[in-house]
Formats: sequence, C-alpha cells, structure tokens
Amino acid sequence: MQLQPHTDRARVLHTYTRVHGRANYIVYGVGSKKKGAGAYAPLSLVELTIRDGHGGKPSVVEQTQLIYVPERTTYDVKRQSVALFLAELLSRVLYQPMQDEALFDYLMTVITDLDQCDDPENVHLRAMRGLAARLGFAIDQERYPLLVADPTSRSMRQEQLRSLCNYYADHVDGWRELNSLEILMQVFD
Repeated sequence: MQLQPHTDRARVLHTYTRVHGRANYIVYGVGSKKKGAGAYAPLSLVELTIRDGHGGKPSVVEQTQLIYVPERTTYDVKRQSVALFLAELLSRVLYQPMQDEALFDYLMTVITDLDQCDDPENVHLRAMRGLAARLGFAIDQERYPLLVADPTSRSMRQEQLRSLCNYYADHVDGWRELNSLEILMQVFD
C-alpha cells in the first residue's frame, strides 16, 4: 500500500488486493481521525470499502479497517525500513490488475513474518527470492548461488541485496532503481 498526492484534499492509494490484484483508489481526508491515518502505512493489511467510480471517475475509498496491526513494525526502525523497501519494490513489480490469490497470501505471510520474526535483517532478502519465483523468474540455485544463500555477515547481506536488485532489473520491464535501497543499507550498517 502506498499513497501519492493527487490534489490538495486527495491522495491516490496504490494497493494489491486479493480480488483485483493491483488497484488504485482515491482517498480523501488522509490523516484525519475519521480516515485512520495508521491504516495507510506501508504494507498495512486493511479491508477497504470502495465506492465505484462512474462515467470515467475513479473509485473512492469510503472506509478503511485494519485487519492486522503490525505492532513491532510500527515502533522498530529496522522493520519500518524493510517495510518501506518492500512497499517500493512491490509498487515496481506488481502492476497487473488481475487476481492472484496465491501471491496475495504470500505477501500477507511476508508482512506478518516481518512483524513477528526475531531478527528482521533478512526478511526482505527472503521476500525478494520468494517473490521472484511467484512472478515467474525464480532464481536458479546453481547459476546464482550468492542470491539464494543465507547471509552470514553485513557485507554479504549488502552484496546479496544489490545482486537481487540487479537480478530484478534483468527480469522486470521498465525497472527503476529503488530509492529506499541506500536507506535500508544504512539502517543495517
């Protein structure tokens, strides 16, 4: 889930849904108590009530209800950094408005794992490997042993992360560098 400015009063909410795949909606009054600003944090798991747009108008979020509150991610800088990184990654690779319940369930598992695991330092690496397989470009273990190994040091983790981003760049049309990559590397430095 990611918000981008639309007008002074509205934001565009980019989501990945169980039913529609990638979907974008207009949200008014983000930040007000009525709209629940916390529901729009990166990787929030929410249930949305949508008013369908008619006559070329976009669909609008009428109500938001959190279905999973990531307690540890909310207050942990490392987990927040991973969440921002994964949200940006997902916005770059999930752009099809088609239903894929297995992918949706996988993403829910990644989000809850990030919040519940003891050490968040490798969650994004595991998520990238699993996501690549679900998007149709699984990593060949014999050809790319570095990409599938569990990192044992900070330098190996950083090298693997850069290599995974390069791997995605080779397999995703229109790939752009992730702005949050350097921030994530600094947080785990």
